[in-house]
Amino acid sequence: MKSFNNKVAAITGAGSGMGRALATSLASRGCHLALADNNKSALEETAENCRSYNVDVTTYIVDVSNKDSVYTFADDVVRDHNHVNLVFNNAGVSLTDNVEHMTYQDFNWLMDINFWGVVYGSKAFLPHMQKVEEAHIVNTSSIFGTIAVPSQSAYNASKFAVRGFTYALRMELEKTHINVSCVQPGGVKTNIVRDSRYIAPDNAAPTKEEITATGDIGLYYPKSEILNLLGNVEVIENNNYVKCDELYLDIKNSTSIMKSKSSNRVEAYITNN
Repeated sequence: MKSFNNKVAAITGAGSGMGRALATSLASRGCHLALADNNKSALEETAENCRSYNVDVTTYIVDVSNKDSVYTFADDVVRDHNHVNLVFNNAGVSLTDNVEHMTYQDFNWLMDINFWGVVYGSKAFLPHMQKVEEAHIVNTSSIFGTIAVPSQSAYNASKFAVRGFTYALRMELEKTHINVSCVQPGGVKTNIVRDSRYIAPDNAAPTKEEITATGDIGLYYPKSEILNLLGNVEVIENNNYVKCDELYLDIKNSTSIMKSKSSNRVEAYITNN
């Protein structure tokens, strides 16, 4: 899509974090917005910020885990904007618990939002996007949809599922005008940890509050335990870097993930916290 000007974008999880940043960026480029979230006050704050760019902005309270809610959202967007060009299935939550103690209730809660929310959003908007000349579906997976870490089995499962679903959808629509993308962000300091369900295993290091305060997205163990979990780790000089044979997520800044030029190993920055 060469220009977002006068296009219409539907965004879930628009009340904060990446959804809000995305909405603001699109509005600054002249894109009209249909914003969805389950937090009314946060959603309205995003909407007010975006209206300053003189674009049409509508808001919807949507439970992405509920199929009827998502399909109603899609129909309402087309009713209010006449069409839709871009859909960002961005809403998500996290759950920290190990497999042994994780309840099915918590597991289903996360899967209903992170995976089924993406499925519902893709399928609900697809018929409407077939009626416009330019269309793009963007589904949010995660770096945790590529690598797995302890205590994140449910989140890993949901994001691996989103990646597989989106890749298949892209191939199915390859010969149509509808583009499909899968986004896999690294650690981003958003509200996802604050709003997550955190069940701390015995002897786990940070509490949920500590993680939220420091912004250590994805860090649920002390540094020493992280190093032990990596396997085949070589600590370099002042303990700021490690080398490992597996791709490893930077604790604070995902931009620090890099592949070693001297080998096939991956270097990842580790904070001293």
